[in-house]
Amino acid sequence: MQTKDIEIIVIEDEPDILELLEYHLEKKGYSVTGFLSTENVEQFLEEENPALMIVDRNLPGVEGSHFVSQMREVGYDIPVMFLTARDKESDLEEGFLSGGDDYMTKPFSSKEMLLRVEALLRRSGAISSDKVKYRDLVLDLKKREIQVDNQNVELTNLEFKLLYTFIKTPHQPLDRDFLRDEVWGDDSLNFHDKTINVAMNRLKKKIDPQREKEYFAPVWGVGYKLI
Repeated sequence: MQTKDIEIIVIEDEPDILELLEYHLEKKGYSVTGFLSTENVEQFLEEENPALMIVDRNLPGVEGSHFVSQMREVGYDIPVMFLTARDKESDLEEGFLSGGDDYMTKPFSSKEMLLRVEALLRRSGAISSDKVKYRDLVLDLKKREIQVDNQNVELTNLEFKLLYTFIKTPHQPLDRDFLRDEVWGDDSLNFHDKTINVAMNRLKKKIDPQREKEYFAPVWGVGYKLI
């Protein structure tokens, strides 16, 4: 697991707890920025791109879940874990409804906190494992190999990148410009819309030769999506 260059924000008004959280997270290899209130956090978010926020709810000025709700309304989709003494069921519900992705109560286990942080980072894609699974597709990112229903399938490097791009964003229409930049990159100088059609057809034939599984659906006027 690679934690290098992963930045985490901690908003906690008790200096001792903030210091404890910073210690355990930094020991694990994360880059940590701590705040005793929400006062300067929004400005920080405008300048930096942290992977996760750990937020107490009992904060001076703005209550933690209200702050997260405001951040969601502005458009920030950074994963949030609440770490708070508020442990009623209604508190838990309020935390998730405000835009939280996880909720942990004090007193807390440092080990559990680190496991929850890692799980959130994996879910968001900030930490990636060597293997990615979608339906009966398993991609080995390190070996650049793919199995379909436990059978090895030979893909070109471009086809592998194309499939992985869809798996990272399933059920969402991906337009041709995005696919061109993401998959072809610097090799897209002589790119044509038909290039994607040809590549998609080849990929579909390789991973679904009987045309039974329908992994992809065309999106009229846009491109394709993984279903």
